[in-house]
Amino acid sequence: MQIWVGLGNPGAQYALHRHNAGFMALDVIAGLYDFSPWKKQFHGLTAEGRIGGQKILLLKPETFMNESGRAIRAAMDFYKCAPEDVTVFHDELDLAPMKVKVKRGGGAAGHNGLRSTDAHIGPDFRRVRLGIGHPGHKDRVHGYVLSNYHNSETDALSDMLGAIGAEAGWLAAGDDARFMNDVAMRLAE
Repeated sequence: MQIWVGLGNPGAQYALHRHNAGFMALDVIAGLYDFSPWKKQFHGLTAEGRIGGQKILLLKPETFMNESGRAIRAAMDFYKCAPEDVTVFHDELDLAPMKVKVKRGGGAAGHNGLRSTDAHIGPDFRRVRLGIGHPGHKDRVHGYVLSNYHNSETDALSDMLGAIGAEAGWLAAGDDARFMNDVAMRLAE
């Protein structure tokens, strides 16, 4: 069992915020691969399914960003998973908008959802970093991540999320390099 977590904040008012890119990615994956309907579980919403031969639990914590780790830990304990079985999809200020990178381990870089995850399960999980760009000054970060994508960005956002969904099989198989390469190729078309 793999646990794929999308970081975000629950509620309609947050749905299109940059900080909710992780939730958006999981919604696309759930739809493309015919996952079960979302249900309340582990302090969040979960959907189960398969991508290739891999059984995957999708988890959208409803604890708000700052407590995301509690939901992840609850799911891990139930399924007896290790941090290596967890993949977290999250917005990334230090990547250009709509760029996608994968890495294992690392720091929180000021991201409260990652900080909470680190605190509850340690740093050794896989991260799918969804670029949102930086607003230019650290004093503007809070308002920026908690603002909606601009109308001018919606086509690019749809393309990025579609590419992630289309290439998720490589992620499920553990081929992070192929996933990143194929997502980048789709976005370059």
